[in-house]
Amino acid sequence: MRYLVHLALLLTLCSTQALANDTQLVELIVFRQSSETIPSSQVAPDSWANGATPVTSEMLRSTHLDHLVKKLTPANGYQVLLHKAWLQTSNGPSVQVAVTEGAESFAHYPVEGTVAMELERTSQVQMDFWINQFNPDATLLSSERFKQSALVANDQVTFIDHGTLGALIRIQAQGNNAADSAPNSASEYME
Repeated sequence: MRYLVHLALLLTLCSTQALANDTQLVELIVFRQSSETIPSSQVAPDSWANGATPVTSEMLRSTHLDHLVKKLTPANGYQVLLHKAWLQTSNGPSVQVAVTEGAESFAHYPVEGTVAMELERTSQVQMDFWINQFNPDATLLSSERFKQSALVANDQVTFIDHGTLGALIRIQAQGNNAADSAPNSASEYME
């Protein structure tokens, strides 16, 4: 009987660890909802990443929400600032990643920010992005801040509104071999 209790405890521990090592496909679109920019009273701080793990090229995957991006055109009053998809592996219930778009200039990017996620069936997401403008000498001129939190249901696209800026995010749980099975290109996804 004692061994049965130990076996049950071991199985519970293993299944909890398996849940803690989930892999998700995260896709994020950040866009401007009007031609108006609202600069922050301060420029983006040098510590904008705040210790977050950067999204690396090895984590990047092909995007699947391109049909939505095609609707976010200047003719419709929108400008897409960032569109990325990455494979996110979590070793616990929460992760924080740093996401950038554009060329680096003195440790800053045209779009830079963090996404903190508490990964559950419905994930709590906290976004903190800076949309930067640069001087001719490549130093920061002004920044527009997009800081917002939202509940994101798994496998559903969620709209996050922030005045002149907006975001679409989708988090999809992946199988155990997600790194091997996730599509790396649009052609793999279409097959």
